[in-house]
Amino acid sequence: MALQAGIVGLPNVGKSTLFNAVSNSAKAQASNYRFCTIDPNIGLVDVPDPRMNKLAELVLPNRTVPTQIEIVDIAGLVRGASKGEGLGNKFLGNIRQVDAIIHVIRCFEDVNVLREEGAINPLSDKEIIDTELQLKDLDSVEKKISKTEKQIKLEPKYKQDLVVLLKCKEHLEKGKSIRELDLDKEEKLAIADLCLLTDKPVLYVANVDEASMHTGNKFSDALKEAVKNEKAEVIIMNNNIEAQITEMENPDDRQLFMEEYKMTEPALDRLIHSAYKLLNLFTYFTAGVQEVRAWTIHQGWKAPQAAGVIHTDFEKGFIKAEVISYDDFIHYGSEAACREVGKLRIEGKDYLVKDGDVMHFRFNV
Repeated sequence: MALQAGIVGLPNVGKSTLFNAVSNSAKAQASNYRFCTIDPNIGLVDVPDPRMNKLAELVLPNRTVPTQIEIVDIAGLVRGASKGEGLGNKFLGNIRQVDAIIHVIRCFEDVNVLREEGAINPLSDKEIIDTELQLKDLDSVEKKISKTEKQIKLEPKYKQDLVVLLKCKEHLEKGKSIRELDLDKEEKLAIADLCLLTDKPVLYVANVDEASMHTGNKFSDALKEAVKNEKAEVIIMNNNIEAQITEMENPDDRQLFMEEYKMTEPALDRLIHSAYKLLNLFTYFTAGVQEVRAWTIHQGWKAPQAAGVIHTDFEKGFIKAEVISYDDFIHYGSEAACREVGKLRIEGKDYLVKDGDVMHFRFNV
């Protein structure tokens, strides 16, 4: 599953520094100039999951394989991007491809880091990004309205689509994002082909100075207040420190560094977990001597769909799934012990996979 979260924001807010910290397979160039990142950098990011480590302690496999998500570092946006300013069209096109947005906002003061918009103002920064995305969505909606009005003359069934499109147009013209409109499933079908930018779920990163990494500051407080009605999470972190942590190969050095900054865990772990949750993802496990492995699925997937993540043949020829809950596996210590006490269940095609399930699939092709 190549689910992607795109890192966006104005130039010089710390996007590429965050990408360097969060990605374990690609490094973006972080420099103090306008378009450091021209083509989107893509990195595969391990999703930290202590449950996998617990399973490995019991199973003693040859290897462990965490699940991953893709993080995309997209070029910095400038005012007027919706009209093609800067790298606007390229930037907005890249955002259209991702499943969720990680919006980095500058919440620190530093005269050595350029800022074209004047004094530090996280609310203004957020508004610039929001406005450009809304204007681009408005353009997309208006074009489809024109097309739909012509279709109605031939096929009246498109009238309902037009109602939804007009609702979206009115909402965007008020300076509001589509994700705040609460469209139902049927209404969303009318705009599904547009991949609207403001319909994507968003997570905010307040990039603060070192002194504020545990408490936040007046800038991050203002950002939290501004997004409180969006049901969006704000992660407070210092991107430079997080990047330094990931550059340390020695675990002991990393631990000492974190202790120096009074950190119990990297803020990146919280960010990755939040991004995973934002994408409505679950994890299930397979556990054997060869490997303990985490697999990514969407919430609400049934057993055959989950099996298909391993191989399409598993879904096509699905017969049944052997399922042990994570808590039961840890409590009884092995698959054999769970089987003996009746904690291994046989589930069919309609079984909704739960987060943390330990599964083994039986199939026939």
